[in-house]
Amino acid sequence: MFLDSLESLPNLAKKTNFSLFAFPEEKVRLLLEKNFKNNVVFLSPDEKTGKISVEMVREFTNLTDVKDTTDRFFVVLSAEKMNEAAENAFLKNLEEPKEFHHFVLQTTSPSALLPTVLSRAEVYFEKTENSLGKPVEADEKVKTLAKKLIVADTKGLLELANEISKKKDNPREFALDVVGTAIELLYKTYFATNQEKFLKRLPNLLNLYENLSKNGHIKLHFVADML
Repeated sequence: MFLDSLESLPNLAKKTNFSLFAFPEEKVRLLLEKNFKNNVVFLSPDEKTGKISVEMVREFTNLTDVKDTTDRFFVVLSAEKMNEAAENAFLKNLEEPKEFHHFVLQTTSPSALLPTVLSRAEVYFEKTENSLGKPVEADEKVKTLAKKLIVADTKGLLELANEISKKKDNPREFALDVVGTAIELLYKTYFATNQEKFLKRLPNLLNLYENLSKNGHIKLHFVADML
């Protein structure tokens, strides 16, 4: 889901056991601290290594071994700094989630996370300044191109990149809407069917969205990031 504002972030975190927010670290930290005060704990990368090790994750998740009767929030900042072992250790805590425990990942690079992590979380993206303000659901052309993007081969990707690049009005905004819609379609289909094949292209689409948001070359990234 794409959010225009972070104001709903605390309520969204409270509604699920596991959420992922693709928003800047400081914004997420400040909002959660403000709303949940002493009921939120954070895990950040090691200052020396810049990484989050499996040992750090295990020590952090040991904090969940108590039985709470009020909501508590366990937040991993810069979650992309976890290696595969650390991510898998984190996922183990979600197998039997406690009623009042809520896990939150913060990252501005969701494509760096394992597909298994992305498939378990409720994922929320920041609608960038480049994005269109109108709901993408209202544009049938966007949905049609998004569906094509999901299944496109090399030739199809080139055709899509050319079509979007030639758009006279705000081609980058249009491209972001197409990619964003493709991401939402994949998530909705996965949660409706529980078939992991629908997540196969998800990391590529996330990477494409990130690069386009950073003013990356539209044609280049449509092909390079999706193959």
